[in-house]
Amino acid sequence: MVLPHHTPYVTPHILHKHYAQAAEADQHSNLIGRDLEYFSQAGFDMDRIQLKRNAPVAQLYEDAIRNEGAIISSSGALINFSGKKTGRSPKDKRIVYEETSKDDIWWGSVNIKMDEHTFEINRERAIDYLNTRDNVYVFDGYAGWDPKYRIKVRVICARAYHALFMHNMLIRPTEEQLLDFGEPDFIIYNAGQFPANRFTKGMSSTTSVEINFKRMEMVILGTEYAGEMKKGVFSVMHYLQPVKFGQLSLHSSANVGKDEGDVTLFFGLSGTGKTTLSADPNRLLIGDDEHVWSDTGVFNIEGGCYAKCINLSAEKEPDIFNAIKYGSILENVVYNPATRSPDYDDVSITENTRCAYPIEYIPNAQIPCVVNNQPSNIIMLTCDAFGVLPPVSRLTPEQASYHFLAGYTSKTPGTEDGVLEPIPTFSTCYSAPFIVLHPGRYAEMLADRMAQHNVNCWLINTGWTGGKFGSGKRCPLKYTRRIVDAVHSGELAKAEYENFGTFNLSIPTSLEGVPRELLNPSLAWKDKEAFNKEVRKLGGMFQKAFALYERDVEPKLGWKANAILDDPMYFWSDALWSQTRDRCLVDASKCLFELEC
Repeated sequence: MVLPHHTPYVTPHILHKHYAQAAEADQHSNLIGRDLEYFSQAGFDMDRIQLKRNAPVAQLYEDAIRNEGAIISSSGALINFSGKKTGRSPKDKRIVYEETSKDDIWWGSVNIKMDEHTFEINRERAIDYLNTRDNVYVFDGYAGWDPKYRIKVRVICARAYHALFMHNMLIRPTEEQLLDFGEPDFIIYNAGQFPANRFTKGMSSTTSVEINFKRMEMVILGTEYAGEMKKGVFSVMHYLQPVKFGQLSLHSSANVGKDEGDVTLFFGLSGTGKTTLSADPNRLLIGDDEHVWSDTGVFNIEGGCYAKCINLSAEKEPDIFNAIKYGSILENVVYNPATRSPDYDDVSITENTRCAYPIEYIPNAQIPCVVNNQPSNIIMLTCDAFGVLPPVSRLTPEQASYHFLAGYTSKTPGTEDGVLEPIPTFSTCYSAPFIVLHPGRYAEMLADRMAQHNVNCWLINTGWTGGKFGSGKRCPLKYTRRIVDAVHSGELAKAEYENFGTFNLSIPTSLEGVPRELLNPSLAWKDKEAFNKEVRKLGGMFQKAFALYERDVEPKLGWKANAILDDPMYFWSDALWSQTRDRCLVDASKCLFELEC
């Protein structure tokens, strides 16, 4: 309402509703330039749609607010929503069965076969849908910070929110690089608002996430969850790095010492502390989730971070909290409509609330995210809710391979409906949902690199001590941080060790600042009989889970799992194991891929 004493003022783009849009079109049409022929040949209606390539963040904000119902949070981040799907859909993931890759893929419950004709139908369906949109967003970026091993990725989507997400998660090219970008190595067609035809051969629902390694393309239908694009790129790198480049792709975080330049890799599933422990004020963060261990060092695959926001606070995670600002995107986060303040404790939409932000938003990030030093330490993190694994163990190369293949952690009551007692979760190579090749190939490459560079490996348990979940207590973070500091300083490498029967582990007899009874779980438990019972239970679970790939990896790695688990309290004889192997294969397959990393 304009009062008599007020001077009315209307901005030009309101007076002329096409002013801003026309300026945007002029700005971005010249960037498409020589690529127009590609889009026409791909089936895009260039007379109808408006392509916006690598649009600036401000424009993506405007479009998301204008067309998608997004809002700007009190901290400046964009809040948007993914609709019905608030997490990945692993049961709807498909890999095209074709001659160039079929002999390399680890086919099964993770990599489900799709025929080439069905892929072509879904690809056509996606492009047809994109042709109905007024705006189509294109983002060209890189996956991999090392120019020797990076790939060029093109994302084509209909939502500004998706374009901003991949702007943050891929490595952003300079203007000069964008002009010379050329043909992409991998293309994502994201038509997630439009459902797949569930009557098409091979479709199990209206959601389809599929990768074709011959065409080097990905098609998304029936889900608007942005994480599908991120993990699609990771799956491609999980294939290309070992097969094409001969390098080892890893689901891990990584940091580097400011003074010594020593690199540490952190493996760990959800809830083990991978993000928290790799964020160290005394070290630089290379990345929080996806890396490649190359012949020359370690580099991050991504240009940003995709952090969980549940129960986020400035006190617990200051780096992540402060990164949620202009340019970041909050996904499925509830907010106060009056103040626009995010409520990170509200899980009414989903517990899987997320924030995607450029890695430059982390103050101690290593930019560029590549270090030309080989790792000195590998830390494998687990959250053992049974309370029997030590807080730190030094692993032999054989044990490192075993635990890498097992990828153990545990779900605890309260994390999901129906979870009434701790549930073991085994995610091979700490990345089962994204594995493309057989796990043994990654494990063999890891073992070779560890041996070549004499890398120390540590198993750190951030779970329970003095009892299992419900009776013991979780290992205090201050002690875990002290242990990690001792790894980096070399203090643990020089410590005295004793044998701990569970899994035949070597544990330090003492570490300044950490109680002796905490270092040895058998001392922390008052009820020794209960302790032995949990040891036997967990040991049997490991045996079952490992049966899925034990036959394939033993000849390559030259060791037997029973030698790793040699405590007589739960050692299974060869005869008993032979009798139960087939049943174990079935049981293990149910729990092996439960956890979304």
